[in-house]
Amino acid sequence: MNILIAEDEQDIRDLIGLHLVKEGFKVIKAEDGLKAIEILKNNPVDLAILDVMMPNLDGFSVIKKLREFSEIPVIFLTARAEDTDKILGLGLGADDYITKPFNPIELIARIQAQLRRYYKYTSGKTKDTVVVGDLSLDRESCCIYKNDKKIDLNAKEYKIMELLMDNPGKVYTKKQLYELVWLDSYYGDDNTIMVHISHIRDKIEDNPRNPKYLKTIRGIGYKLEKV
Repeated sequence: MNILIAEDEQDIRDLIGLHLVKEGFKVIKAEDGLKAIEILKNNPVDLAILDVMMPNLDGFSVIKKLREFSEIPVIFLTARAEDTDKILGLGLGADDYITKPFNPIELIARIQAQLRRYYKYTSGKTKDTVVVGDLSLDRESCCIYKNDKKIDLNAKEYKIMELLMDNPGKVYTKKQLYELVWLDSYYGDDNTIMVHISHIRDKIEDNPRNPKYLKTIRGIGYKLEKV
């Protein structure tokens, strides 16, 4: 998942980024509020960490603009510890408010908790039918069609496609795919995922060797291309 760190202090950006990368997240960094808004509007971001006191545009202004087009989780990480600031931040739509100095391990735990809560909530609001290019997914019948012709998928293949079709263009690591589809801890079992991806390509692609939909992002994982 993609995490934005909007913080004007490079040392803090680098520290948080280091811990996030160790946990398998992709990190996008911004040194001021205007850059943060630009990133949020033009990149898939799953959660934003915002400082309040940033050049050009402060964190409170950033979340005001963000909430005009996105409901992703936001965590304020700031030296401003006054209750009035916390109340203001949460009132503007932040999901958590952490004051400096902070424990990076606790921050990671809070990030993971917010992401779990957000995706559990949004999964309950998904549409019954999802369409990506020539592919369509019918959640009621748990079937996927290509040009109105049913594709025979097993349960795990369907779950993988459901996840990817719900989030076209979003890259999932092998670890994320395994834990979200198999609902189990990932211990580097790449072969299981690769076999399922190969079988899916055989069924949905015109040319599995040159896939149009199910793309491999080398060294990271997979995504379903927006067509």
